[in-house]
Amino acid sequence: MRLTARLLGAMLAVALTAGCAASSTAQPAGGGTPATTSAATSTPTPTASAERVTVRIAALAGPTTMGLVGLMQAADAGTGRQDYEVTTYGTPDEVVPLLVKGEVDVALLPANLAAVVYQQTRTDAGPAVQALTVNTLGVLSVLENGTSVQSLADLRGRTVYSTGKGASPQYVLEHLLRQSGLTPGTDVTVEFKSEATEVAALLAATPGAVGVLPQPYATAVIAGNPGVRVAVDLTRAWSDLGNASQLVTGVTVARTAFADEHPQALADFLADDEASVTFVNDSPAEAAELVVAAGLVKAVPVAQAAIPASHLVFLTGDALRPALEGYLQVLHDAQPKSVGGAMPGDDFYLADAG
Repeated sequence: MRLTARLLGAMLAVALTAGCAASSTAQPAGGGTPATTSAATSTPTPTASAERVTVRIAALAGPTTMGLVGLMQAADAGTGRQDYEVTTYGTPDEVVPLLVKGEVDVALLPANLAAVVYQQTRTDAGPAVQALTVNTLGVLSVLENGTSVQSLADLRGRTVYSTGKGASPQYVLEHLLRQSGLTPGTDVTVEFKSEATEVAALLAATPGAVGVLPQPYATAVIAGNPGVRVAVDLTRAWSDLGNASQLVTGVTVARTAFADEHPQALADFLADDEASVTFVNDSPAEAAELVVAAGLVKAVPVAQAAIPASHLVFLTGDALRPALEGYLQVLHDAQPKSVGGAMPGDDFYLADAG
């Protein structure tokens, strides 16, 4: 599919200002220079099928890629079911142009940005990209330098520091506060900072301070400051408050043309991806070494602690839409532009496409 420069620029502006900060603010180490890795775990073995296919995968330097490090190791060892070329990028705006120009086949994106790309590239012939899996649930937590906050209801009368103004973190936090009987701006003051490091510094230096941070920043702050703790895991709060979906951070998408042309290669990728996520969750100590080697987190102890706190998952098929759709609806209700102006249709979900 061909996109004009004007359309591509508009699409990126909407996505980056209206909703992908949950992932982009969660980048620990490294800059914008892509680090290409052929990637993998010890589990998958090559398919005995005919010709192997090179699957070009774009990932982000942050929590959404932690679950992929097993596959990345397998690709290095040549034991994947297909040949994988994994390149990590510092920000989503580096990935989207490659995806829409057909220079990558699979991409790991913030959930709302996946919906934006779907909306902005869809034609009468159908979607250019489709969602394959949810790869990461919520990575946000409420942290406190103290012990008085045990639930979101305990934030009444407090000031909460956060990043992500006008983006997913704001919409998620305000939604959960309202569900907890609190009115943002009246019962709770949310003071937004431009960088997660600012929130981290305030938490570390101010007894009683409360802030919202993504992984791996939350784990790093706790490791360096014994008085700081996780007061509320927002992913668990989302479920506890009865939302008919899950709190989602990352989605894996594929170009529809690639899915149509190479269905077996895509099925093999999904099998290796699932094995990778299982390996990372089951063996965090071993996986942490790979996470650091991939440049996703700076220190092994932080990576090991951040893995379970990042809620790495592999949700596809019948589990994909129920997990994702309600989350996108919350963002749409807060700001339609954050999901591309409208809720995705049935053909956004590869398993539901006719």
